[in-house]
Amino acid sequence: MHSIPQRCARRPLSGGLVVPWVSLIHGGHAAFGILDAGRARTAFLRRLCQICGQFLDKRCYLIVRPADVARGLSPEPALHPECLPYAAAHCPMLNGTATHYRHRPVLATHPAGRPCTDPSCACPSRSPDEGHAARSGRPADRYEAWMIHTRTYRLIFAPDRPGAPIGISVDVPVLRRRLLRTATLTPDQQRLMDLWNALWNGS
Repeated sequence: MHSIPQRCARRPLSGGLVVPWVSLIHGGHAAFGILDAGRARTAFLRRLCQICGQFLDKRCYLIVRPADVARGLSPEPALHPECLPYAAAHCPMLNGTATHYRHRPVLATHPAGRPCTDPSCACPSRSPDEGHAARSGRPADRYEAWMIHTRTYRLIFAPDRPGAPIGISVDVPVLRRRLLRTATLTPDQQRLMDLWNALWNGS
Protein backbone atom coordinates (compact mmCIF):
# COMPACT_ATOMS: atom_id res chain seq x y z
CA MET A 1 0.00 0.00 0.00
CA HIS A 2 1.57 3.25 -1.13
CA SER A 3 1.40 6.12 1.29
CA ILE A 4 -0.34 9.31 0.23
CA PRO A 5 2.15 11.63 -1.54
CA GLN A 6 2.96 14.83 0.32
CA ARG A 7 1.61 16.81 -2.64
CA CYS A 8 -1.78 15.19 -2.02
CA ALA A 9 -1.86 15.77 1.73
CA ARG A 10 -4.65 18.34 1.38
CA ARG A 11 -6.66 16.46 -1.23
CA PRO A 12 -10.04 15.05 -0.11
CA LEU A 13 -10.32 11.32 0.51
CA SER A 14 -13.03 8.86 -0.45
CA GLY A 15 -12.91 5.38 1.02
CA GLY A 16 -9.43 6.20 2.27
CA LEU A 17 -8.17 7.01 -1.23
CA VAL A 18 -7.06 10.36 -2.59
CA VAL A 19 -9.64 11.88 -4.92
CA PRO A 20 -7.70 12.90 -8.06
CA TRP A 21 -8.02 16.56 -8.93
CA VAL A 22 -9.52 15.70 -12.34
CA SER A 23 -12.13 13.25 -11.04
CA LEU A 24 -15.78 14.03 -11.64
CA ILE A 25 -17.55 15.02 -8.42
CA HIS A 26 -21.28 14.32 -8.42
CA GLY A 27 -23.56 15.17 -5.54
CA GLY A 28 -20.52 15.58 -3.32
CA HIS A 29 -19.24 12.10 -4.18
CA ALA A 30 -16.19 11.24 -6.28
CA ALA A 31 -16.88 9.20 -9.41
CA PHE A 32 -13.58 7.35 -9.62
CA GLY A 33 -12.67 6.43 -13.19
CA ILE A 34 -14.51 9.35 -14.77
CA LEU A 35 -12.66 12.55 -15.51
CA ASP A 36 -14.36 15.92 -15.25
CA ALA A 37 -14.01 17.34 -18.78
CA GLY A 38 -13.60 20.92 -17.52
CA ARG A 39 -10.91 20.04 -15.02
CA ALA A 40 -9.11 17.81 -17.53
CA ARG A 41 -9.04 20.73 -19.99
CA THR A 42 -7.69 23.05 -17.28
CA ALA A 43 -5.03 20.50 -16.31
CA PHE A 44 -3.89 20.25 -19.94
CA LEU A 45 -3.78 23.98 -20.54
CA ARG A 46 -2.21 25.01 -17.23
CA ARG A 47 0.17 22.03 -17.03
CA LEU A 48 -1.29 20.64 -13.82
CA CYS A 49 -0.89 17.16 -12.36
CA GLN A 50 -4.08 15.15 -12.76
CA ILE A 51 -3.76 13.74 -9.22
CA CYS A 52 -2.78 16.65 -6.96
CA GLY A 53 -3.76 19.56 -9.23
CA GLN A 54 -0.44 21.36 -8.68
CA PHE A 55 1.80 22.74 -11.40
CA LEU A 56 4.16 20.26 -13.03
CA ASP A 57 7.88 20.56 -12.34
CA LYS A 58 10.81 19.99 -14.69
CA ARG A 59 9.77 16.41 -15.42
CA CYS A 60 6.41 14.69 -15.62
CA TYR A 61 4.94 11.35 -16.61
CA LEU A 62 2.50 10.59 -19.42
CA ILE A 63 0.28 7.50 -19.32
CA VAL A 64 0.65 5.72 -22.67
CA ARG A 65 -0.89 2.66 -24.36
CA PRO A 66 -0.03 1.22 -27.79
CA ALA A 67 -3.18 2.83 -29.21
CA ASP A 68 -2.01 6.18 -27.85
CA VAL A 69 1.35 5.76 -29.59
CA ALA A 70 -0.53 5.18 -32.86
CA ARG A 71 -2.48 8.42 -32.32
CA GLY A 72 0.67 10.28 -31.30
CA LEU A 73 -0.72 11.51 -27.99
CA SER A 74 -1.53 10.63 -24.42
CA PRO A 75 -5.22 11.51 -23.84
CA GLU A 76 -4.85 12.12 -20.10
CA PRO A 77 -3.28 14.99 -18.16
CA ALA A 78 0.27 14.39 -16.95
CA LEU A 79 1.41 13.40 -13.46
CA HIS A 80 4.20 14.36 -11.08
CA PRO A 81 6.84 11.64 -10.60
CA GLU A 82 5.78 11.59 -6.92
CA CYS A 83 2.10 11.10 -7.74
CA LEU A 84 2.55 8.33 -10.33
CA PRO A 85 3.37 5.45 -7.92
CA TYR A 86 0.27 6.20 -5.84
CA ALA A 87 -1.94 6.33 -8.93
CA ALA A 88 -0.40 3.14 -10.31
CA ALA A 89 -0.99 1.32 -7.03
CA HIS A 90 -4.63 2.34 -6.60
CA CYS A 91 -6.10 2.85 -10.08
CA PRO A 92 -7.82 -0.40 -11.20
CA MET A 93 -6.89 0.21 -14.84
CA LEU A 94 -3.21 0.59 -13.99
CA ASN A 95 -2.80 -2.09 -11.33
CA GLY A 96 -4.52 -4.88 -13.24
CA THR A 97 -7.66 -5.31 -11.14
CA ALA A 98 -9.95 -4.02 -13.93
CA THR A 99 -10.24 -5.94 -17.20
CA HIS A 100 -12.39 -3.49 -19.20
CA TYR A 101 -13.10 0.18 -19.38
CA ARG A 102 -16.67 1.30 -18.73
CA HIS A 103 -18.86 0.62 -21.74
CA ARG A 104 -20.62 3.95 -21.20
CA PRO A 105 -19.85 6.95 -19.02
CA VAL A 106 -21.99 6.99 -15.90
CA LEU A 107 -22.59 10.71 -15.84
CA ALA A 108 -26.36 10.90 -15.34
CA THR A 109 -26.39 8.62 -12.32
CA HIS A 110 -25.12 8.92 -8.80
CA PRO A 111 -21.60 7.45 -8.39
CA ALA A 112 -23.10 4.85 -6.06
CA GLY A 113 -25.43 3.72 -8.85
CA ARG A 114 -28.58 5.48 -7.70
CA PRO A 115 -30.50 7.58 -10.26
CA CYS A 116 -29.97 11.31 -10.13
CA THR A 117 -33.32 12.89 -9.29
CA ASP A 118 -32.13 16.48 -8.96
CA PRO A 119 -33.49 18.43 -11.98
CA SER A 120 -31.04 21.25 -11.33
CA CYS A 121 -28.03 18.93 -11.44
CA ALA A 122 -25.70 19.51 -14.38
CA CYS A 123 -24.68 15.87 -14.71
CA PRO A 124 -27.00 14.85 -17.60
CA SER A 125 -25.53 17.57 -19.80
CA ARG A 126 -21.94 16.81 -18.95
CA SER A 127 -19.80 14.80 -21.31
CA PRO A 128 -16.73 12.67 -20.53
CA ASP A 129 -13.28 13.92 -21.31
CA GLU A 130 -11.57 12.93 -24.57
CA GLY A 131 -9.36 10.40 -22.81
CA HIS A 132 -12.31 8.56 -21.30
CA ALA A 133 -14.13 8.55 -24.63
CA ALA A 134 -11.05 7.22 -26.43
CA ARG A 135 -10.80 4.27 -24.05
CA SER A 136 -14.41 3.55 -23.11
CA GLY A 137 -15.71 0.05 -23.81
CA ARG A 138 -12.31 -1.40 -24.65
CA PRO A 139 -10.47 -4.28 -23.01
CA ALA A 140 -7.83 -3.25 -20.51
CA ASP A 141 -4.60 -2.58 -22.31
CA ARG A 142 -0.87 -2.41 -21.75
CA TYR A 143 0.10 0.74 -19.86
CA GLU A 144 3.43 2.48 -19.68
CA ALA A 145 4.47 5.71 -18.00
CA TRP A 146 6.77 7.86 -20.11
CA MET A 147 8.80 10.53 -18.37
CA ILE A 148 9.34 13.68 -20.42
CA HIS A 149 10.86 17.08 -19.71
CA THR A 150 8.18 19.73 -19.35
CA ARG A 151 10.00 21.93 -21.86
CA THR A 152 8.90 19.36 -24.50
CA TYR A 153 5.29 19.30 -23.21
CA ARG A 154 3.17 19.99 -26.29
CA LEU A 155 -0.61 19.82 -26.51
CA ILE A 156 -2.55 18.34 -29.43
CA PHE A 157 -5.83 20.11 -30.23
CA ALA A 158 -8.98 18.88 -31.93
CA PRO A 159 -8.90 19.95 -35.61
CA ASP A 160 -12.41 21.41 -35.43
CA ARG A 161 -11.92 22.96 -31.98
CA PRO A 162 -8.61 24.84 -31.80
CA GLY A 163 -9.01 25.60 -28.09
CA ALA A 164 -9.90 22.04 -27.08
CA PRO A 165 -6.86 19.92 -26.14
CA ILE A 166 -7.27 16.21 -26.76
CA GLY A 167 -3.93 15.11 -25.37
CA ILE A 168 -0.20 15.59 -24.91
CA SER A 169 2.14 14.75 -27.78
CA VAL A 170 4.26 11.62 -27.31
CA ASP A 171 6.39 12.55 -30.32
CA VAL A 172 9.07 13.94 -27.99
CA PRO A 173 12.24 12.61 -26.34
CA VAL A 174 11.39 10.12 -23.60
CA LEU A 175 13.68 10.26 -20.58
CA ARG A 176 12.46 7.09 -18.91
CA ARG A 177 9.85 4.39 -19.43
CA ARG A 178 8.09 2.50 -16.68
CA LEU A 179 5.85 -0.51 -17.35
CA LEU A 180 2.67 -0.19 -15.28
CA ARG A 181 0.57 -3.03 -16.61
CA THR A 182 1.20 -5.81 -19.10
CA ALA A 183 -1.27 -7.01 -21.69
CA THR A 184 -1.06 -9.18 -24.77
CA LEU A 185 -0.38 -6.97 -27.75
CA THR A 186 -1.75 -7.67 -31.21
CA PRO A 187 0.92 -8.23 -33.88
CA ASP A 188 0.29 -4.71 -35.24
CA GLN A 189 0.58 -3.18 -31.76
CA GLN A 190 3.82 -5.10 -31.10
CA ARG A 191 5.33 -3.93 -34.39
CA LEU A 192 4.36 -0.36 -33.59
CA MET A 193 5.90 -0.51 -30.12
CA ASP A 194 9.06 -2.14 -31.50
CA LEU A 195 9.41 0.58 -34.14
CA TRP A 196 8.87 3.33 -31.58
CA ASN A 197 11.39 1.83 -29.16
CA ALA A 198 13.94 1.36 -31.94
CA LEU A 199 13.49 4.97 -33.02
CA TRP A 200 14.15 6.39 -29.54
CA ASN A 201 16.94 3.91 -28.77
CA GLY A 202 18.75 4.97 -31.93
CA SER A 203 18.92 1.48 -33.40
